[in-house]
Amino acid sequence: VSEVRGFGRQKGQTERYRGSEYTVEFLQKLKIEVVIEDDQVDLVVDKIIAAARTGEIGDGKIFISPVEQVVRIRTGEKNTEAI
Repeated sequence: VSEVRGFGRQKGQTERYRGSEYTVEFLQKLKIEVVIEDDQVDLVVDKIIAAARTGEIGDGKIFISPVEQVVRIRTGEKNTEAI
């Protein structure tokens, strides 16, 4: 889980600083990255949607990408053993 800043369809928010008003285009967001086995994808996606969906703009997106190889640096384990 990482704290990131970004924007999407929702507009920036208006803030005040020392009497001046300005629009912050980038909003604080969370980025969650998960590496799982292929057969777990649908289950994990369903769980994320169930936990994160509010029905409002800004709920986020889920990107599903293949991971060619995983290596655990400390042990040298690869792929499934490294997850």
